[in-house]
Amino acid sequence: MSVRQRIKQAFPAPIWHVVSSARYAVQRAAQWPEATFHPLRRSSIQLLSTYKDFHRGQRCFIIGNGPSLKNTNLSKLHNEVTFGMNRIYLQFPELGFTTTYFVTVNNLVIEQFAGDILGLSIPRFLAWHAHNHLGWQAVVDSQVGTAPVIFLHTTYTGPKFAREARGRLWEGATVTYVTMQLAYYMGFETVILIGVDHNYTTKGKPNTTVVSQGDDPDHFNARYFGKGLRWQLPDLETSERAYLMARQAFESDGRQVLDATVGGQLTVFPKVSYDDLF
Repeated sequence: MSVRQRIKQAFPAPIWHVVSSARYAVQRAAQWPEATFHPLRRSSIQLLSTYKDFHRGQRCFIIGNGPSLKNTNLSKLHNEVTFGMNRIYLQFPELGFTTTYFVTVNNLVIEQFAGDILGLSIPRFLAWHAHNHLGWQAVVDSQVGTAPVIFLHTTYTGPKFAREARGRLWEGATVTYVTMQLAYYMGFETVILIGVDHNYTTKGKPNTTVVSQGDDPDHFNARYFGKGLRWQLPDLETSERAYLMARQAFESDGRQVLDATVGGQLTVFPKVSYDDLF
């Protein structure tokens, strides 16, 4: 048993919760100055301002990375506003077009695929806590035309749904949740999920970092987290908690999140037929 586990057992659950919450709050407070005043973040905050309600009243698609994408006719999205996440760019050559926006917040993704991410020619929203994996000059060099790199102040703790993307966003154990907060901030009326299978073949303790031993069975491409690549096992319980907060936030504002994932296991959002949306 670890020291942390022993300490946790020594205190009643309510007291441990208060102590733990206070500790996480102190950690977030320590992150705040750099995540607010660093030049890259100041620039990002200014850029984020230009996206406030930029898509007011429109619909968008958030494209997950589950195996169900192989059974989804993505060509229908050519003229839609789309958010791609993590390694969705592996699909771009087959699609013949890119997503409108790109989002990633996971340290391992940004560290291992920094070159791929900086090479994209679309607006990229990245976690500030991983900026050291990119390099300042590399970021500046990749800011070409209408394809900026925008750093988001995301945190692992402090559950909330952020209606203001220029401040702190909770990650909710999934980049999909961060993307939903961005979509809300941009003013989208309807957000449609596809490829959010919410189901994994690989099992283990949530958030544990593992090294892939072969082809990836849990994403749309076997090379996604292929042999030798590091990734973190999903935390579906925390994700569901976050998704429920997203549904409540959208619906309280007269907006909606719909789930058009083919065969998806997520039950938080109303289900719709993908093909019926066109």
